[in-house]
Amino acid sequence: MIQFRERRRYPRTLIDLPLEYQIMDVPYVHGGLVVNVSETGLLIYSTRDMPVGLRLHIAVLFPRGYELTHFDVTAEILRKDFSSRENSEGYVYGLRFIQMLRDDHSKLKELLAEALETDEEEEDNGKSQTHCAISRW
Repeated sequence: MIQFRERRRYPRTLIDLPLEYQIMDVPYVHGGLVVNVSETGLLIYSTRDMPVGLRLHIAVLFPRGYELTHFDVTAEILRKDFSSRENSEGYVYGLRFIQMLRDDHSKLKELLAEALETDEEEEDNGKSQTHCAISRW
């Protein structure tokens, strides 16, 4: 197995979670999927075509024990790539966090720690579920 050394200050964690987003100052909510996450941004998939520079209000949904919770963040689209996924076409967006409340940042850090712990357990058992779920990218 090839080992890669992460050079980013805030490494990305591959994850497959639903999200809801709203373009700033527009009342409609849209859905998407988180592809990966770090403490400074997200890579998301959406079928909606949006320009680089657009700002979004995002709620990332994730399980906490037996409950569903979320963290909210305001982010800006830094990059955009066309993508096809299963039977639909859409876009993958690289987003940078602009604003996040302290409580939401704590939830994000908890999610990242939990994902890392789960990934290490799966690697110890000869599985890498997180990576398999995202391998279609």
